[in-house]
Amino acid sequence: MEFIHIAKQRSAVRNYTQKKVEPEKLEKILEAAHVAPTAANLQPVHLIAVQSQEGLHKISKAANIYGAPLAILVCADHNKAWVRPFDNKGTADIDASIVTDHMMLQATELGLGSVWVCYFKPDVLKKAFDLPANLEPVNILAIGYSAEKASDPERHLQTRIPVDKLVSYEHL
Repeated sequence: MEFIHIAKQRSAVRNYTQKKVEPEKLEKILEAAHVAPTAANLQPVHLIAVQSQEGLHKISKAANIYGAPLAILVCADHNKAWVRPFDNKGTADIDASIVTDHMMLQATELGLGSVWVCYFKPDVLKKAFDLPANLEPVNILAIGYSAEKASDPERHLQTRIPVDKLVSYEHL
């Protein structure tokens, strides 16, 4: 499958069946995270894959994951992140976002739905999962089999700004 087809097919899923994500599919999703690029290859990300009812219940106290049978807590490790020396910009959040995107696109290729959740209570997650101070929950990736009708892959023509408004070119 071509990358652009996968990217167009991916959409936010907010309603899942209760079918569990197969272990081999989870492994491929985690492999996509493993190969995702990070600044200076420092890999300042820690993932917590949650599938148990108890774990999903803990997450539900902090966020709505729409009944997904799998959630991956994506945490930035601020002890490991590269920092740009000119302005001290840390890259942990950026790296965590790249890792999340790789997992989301891999899930799409595997026929799974997902939604990137940033609306959550980080203090509740930190306590529920006993996260050390250096790990910051950046997002939650909810994953499962979609119970929704698939989105039109060509919807971006109507839902996105035109490319000429998105991009400007340097003038030589």
